[in-house]
Formats: sequence, C-alpha cells, structure tokens
Amino acid sequence: MGKIGVLVVDDSAFMRKLISDFLNQEEGIEVVGTARNGQDAIKKVQLLKPDVVTMDIEMPVMNGLEALQVIMEQFPRPVIMLSSTTKEGAKNTIKSLQYGAVDFIAKPSGAISMDLHKIKAEIIKKVTLAKFANVRKLSNEVNREKNPVEKLECSKIDLKKDKSLGFIDNIHQNKKIVCIGTSTGGPRALQQVLTKLPAMIDAPIFIVQHMPPGFTKSLAKRLNSVSMITVKEAENNELVQNGVAYIAPGGFHLKIEKSGTSLKINIDQSAVRNGHRPSVDVLFESISELQGYLKIAVIMTGMGSDGTEGLKSLKLTGTVKAISESEQTAIVFGMPKSAINTQLIDRVEDVEDIGDTIMKYVRSPLY
Repeated sequence: MGKIGVLVVDDSAFMRKLISDFLNQEEGIEVVGTARNGQDAIKKVQLLKPDVVTMDIEMPVMNGLEALQVIMEQFPRPVIMLSSTTKEGAKNTIKSLQYGAVDFIAKPSGAISMDLHKIKAEIIKKVTLAKFANVRKLSNEVNREKNPVEKLECSKIDLKKDKSLGFIDNIHQNKKIVCIGTSTGGPRALQQVLTKLPAMIDAPIFIVQHMPPGFTKSLAKRLNSVSMITVKEAENNELVQNGVAYIAPGGFHLKIEKSGTSLKINIDQSAVRNGHRPSVDVLFESISELQGYLKIAVIMTGMGSDGTEGLKSLKLTGTVKAISESEQTAIVFGMPKSAINTQLIDRVEDVEDIGDTIMKYVRSPLY
C-alpha cells in the first residue's frame, strides 16, 4: 500500500510547515502539497488529488467551512478540521462535522499554536485513520437535503406536559434506559438517530461522544435545535428526566447512579479508559449496576473498541437489547464491528433505522 497523500491547508506559513514536518516524519504519510486559504485548497485538491486534507477553519479569502462544502460536493474525500477551542471555534467545528468533515483536531492554543507538538501524535493518528473513512456515505448525506423535524408549534416542555402525545404503557410499568456510544462520524449519526425520537419517549437517553473539552456543549445545542426531545450537556448531580438526552461533557466520564427512586448523573475525571474520557465503557458499566431497569444499548460509528466491555457488563447483569450500526452506514466501522464480534448484539441496523428500532424496544410490552 502506498503512502497516504495529504494536503495541508492553513493561512499561516509557520503552521503549514509545522504540520507538514510532523506528517512527513511518519513513514506511511507524504504531504503532497499545501494551500494558504480555502480557494487555494479547492484548486490543489482538484490538481493533486490528496487522500486526506487537513484544513484550518479560520482563513482569509475563503474560510475552511466554505471550502469544505465545495470539496465534499465536488471532490469528496476525508477532511480533518483544525479548530480553536473558543466558543465560536467550537460552534464552527460542529458545523464542519455537519458539512462532511470526518473529524477535527483542537489546537492547543490560539490561531497559531506554538505548542502544536502536543498533538503531533493525534494529527498523525487521525490522518492515518481518515484514509479508511466511508467518505462516499458522508458525501451522500451532505448532498441530500435534510429537514429532520418540522418546526414545533409549541415548546418541548409543552409537548411533554401533554401525555396523549407519548406512549403510555399502563399494564407494564417497566422503566427503561437508552445509552449510546459513538466516536468518529458520531455527530452526524446522532442527528439521524435523535431526530427520530418523539418528545414523549418514556426513557432518558445517555450519550458518550468522544470529544475533547469545550465542544460537547455546542454539539448538544445543535442537536437540541433539530430534535423533538431535549438534548443537553450533562451536569453533575442533576436528576434524570425521561425525554431528555444527556451528552457526556468532553474530558469527563458520565456515570449514572440511583438517588432514592430517581436516577442521578455523576460527572468525574477518573482514569482514562481505552484512550478516552469520556468512555463508552464507563457509561455502560455504570448503567449495568442499576437494577429494576430494562436497557437499550447502541454502539455506532467510531474507531477502536470502546463500548465492547461495557456491553458485556450490561448483558451479564440485566435485561438488555443491543443495537449496532451497520458497516454500510458507519463512517468508521471499528466500534460497531468490535461489538458485533461479541455476538451480544440483537440488531444490526443502518443508522437511519436505529431511532425507529430504539422506539420499538421502548414501546414493546414484552421487553
């Protein structure tokens, strides 16, 4: 297999050289060119046909978001965004994932990061993995017009007050929990799943999306804006409500524990698991300790095997239905494949069908 050809796009000559030097030091990677802005990047992508593009978001002439949209429409390929950790930077990063970026890297400091060496290994790892991303799937999603939910004529709170809008099982009062783990490609997958869930879903939803600190709040706001359920970044010690999706904050594990007759969220910075904090395994294992609940576990797109050990714990300790995303729709099939290999998965579904499958389990009187 030949080297992975990379185009490095950044308006700073210093950053272009630094990133290029990092990548060229890796035996299996070759920087085939650089570009100083989005306009230049589009020309170079067409001319050089790189396997992967690293793209700064904030650039003159044409910024990274604008260039990304053109590239995914005309010359689809894996694009990794480099983002600042500012509030606006985080918001634009979430936009870039919606526009088709396969992943992003948070700069350690400022627009010109003098300490970029701190994430050298991450840059190399993500470029290497991006080569194998399902870009055709990403491109098809980007180019398809989306309108996930109609504009609500009343607030989400009002919807939840109207019990007639939700499924009420008066015979089987089994309490249910939905837990979801995802990584690379996850923000788009989460949008496809969460927008299928009704406001009155009779269960809480807990989500681990691998992200660094500073980005999950923007992700939660974005998903909340297009979903009928409420989506928020989880907060320590808050009591859990049905019809709410809680996203683990970047840099913190999400654990769920009993608090009287209710459930309570516990956020902590205990040891990193599988190279991640938050970790899907940590979430699933905490839920496995809860008695008296029927559980629905979902593992979607992502590299590695996070969630597999947690799935085993869930299956050993209670009644669990497990759903995995299919290879056909996963941007990266690592996490779902690892889960499927345990032979503990009940349903393998395309991402667009996962939300409906969750609801079948939530509403089933036999589960």
